[in-house]
Amino acid sequence: MSVMPLPKPRVSLTLVAAFFALYFIWGSTYLVIRIGVESWPPMLMAGCRFVIAGGLLFAWSLWRGAPLPSAKQWLSAGAIGILLLSGGNGGVTVAEHWGVASGVAALAVATVPLFTLVFGRIFGHRNSLLEWSGIGLGLCGIVLLNLGSNLQGSPAGAALIVFAAASWAFGSVWSKRLPLPAGPMASAVEMLVGGVALLIGSQISGEHLQQMPDVRGWLALGYLVVFGSIIAFSAYIYLLNNVRPAAATSYAFVNPAVAVLLGVLFAGESIGWPEALAMAVIIGAVVLIGLPQWRGRAEG
Repeated sequence: MSVMPLPKPRVSLTLVAAFFALYFIWGSTYLVIRIGVESWPPMLMAGCRFVIAGGLLFAWSLWRGAPLPSAKQWLSAGAIGILLLSGGNGGVTVAEHWGVASGVAALAVATVPLFTLVFGRIFGHRNSLLEWSGIGLGLCGIVLLNLGSNLQGSPAGAALIVFAAASWAFGSVWSKRLPLPAGPMASAVEMLVGGVALLIGSQISGEHLQQMPDVRGWLALGYLVVFGSIIAFSAYIYLLNNVRPAAATSYAFVNPAVAVLLGVLFAGESIGWPEALAMAVIIGAVVLIGLPQWRGRAEG
């Protein structure tokens, strides 16, 4: 009796689209932020981005039947939103306004996995020798990054971009221990609270529009709302539920290269040898940190 051959596994178009969104849309947002802050005050633009995206996602979640978050969930998600979006993404936006190149900003944010492991120690996570090696190598990469002309030209931007990466990492670690709303509602609340915090910061710091943003500025805001905050985030959630976590977080390897390439091609940015070497070192460090995840999944 002949045995029918098993069909080869098909690659879902949805899966391909999700990875494209994660790698290239998130990678492109650094250049779009750079374009946006040419006509928007940075915190005002970031605040509008997240309030609009969060409001749309909140309304969509309610329409889909999601329950209203409790007071405790609002507080928890709000705290995470301030860490991730106000401190993390808002910090990147302000740093780019201060002159940090979009590619260098993306490369600095690639250090998030390093900070995540460090903050994990606070909550009892024990790092392996390989992970500690990755942290050490990543710190060397940060030193190299600061030797480049981009960050030397903006010391405040350099400090802010590192703070942004640390804020995002701490919020990511802490979020696993807080009572958050279920599904997309958690992100909606985080965006709303983080966005409002940025708008308050914009007012306190005295930001104001000198004139209405030009067409490029409005298109940048629209791109960040629709593609950067709604589509790319939804793709990330989809991948977390359908592929290995190490694969879902592999954007940390790809986003810096995409951002550097787009910045050189479309914004006239230049990357010197310290930044290029820092890219290789930091990505190597992230690979070292990811190896235990891949090994564990392969053995499982």
